[in-house]
Amino acid sequence: MKKIILASKSLDRKEIFERAGISFEILIIDVNEKEYKKKISDPILLVKELAKAKALEAKKLLLDCKKDLIIISADTIIEFQGQIIGKANNEEDAFKMIKSLKGQTHNLITGLAITEIRNEKVIVDYETSEVCFSDLSEEEIHSYIKTGEWKGRAGSYSIRDKASLFVKYINGSSSNVIGLPMHKVFEILKNEFNLNLLG
Repeated sequence: MKKIILASKSLDRKEIFERAGISFEILIIDVNEKEYKKKISDPILLVKELAKAKALEAKKLLLDCKKDLIIISADTIIEFQGQIIGKANNEEDAFKMIKSLKGQTHNLITGLAITEIRNEKVIVDYETSEVCFSDLSEEEIHSYIKTGEWKGRAGSYSIRDKASLFVKYINGSSSNVIGLPMHKVFEILKNEFNLNLLG
């Protein structure tokens, strides 16, 4: 089986792969996301371009590797009322994000890019899931922020942890809300790279 490289520092994406019993290695990639956000205002195009940039950067770093490698990368943002919401810089930012989303429905969009170390083909796709929050008091938001779950997460929340208490419903892929649309990963690997994760 070809070796899978997950080009991501996301603990949530790492956990998704582990729970699915997929053998993989992590490669942390640094891409200047701010530069992309300055140039691209469309949320879907933004996540797709960032995911692709991460995959190509990983490919560059691994070019001398002799093994057959599959590289998977992703990027997630929140789109709410036409605005792109990324990751909070501090607790104040995180509080404002959760406050703006409380009692509302927003779109969680993940861009996905998959490529092979010795193949020019890069498959780029995306998934959108609709997430609705319960109404929250300011005290409840402050309590949530104190958990630290907001750190490094789009929209300042993680549905696999405390945020599950106030996520009212999800329309779409649940794994996408955690960080990676696994049904798309499965289909792309099977159809484009001849790799079946089910064995």
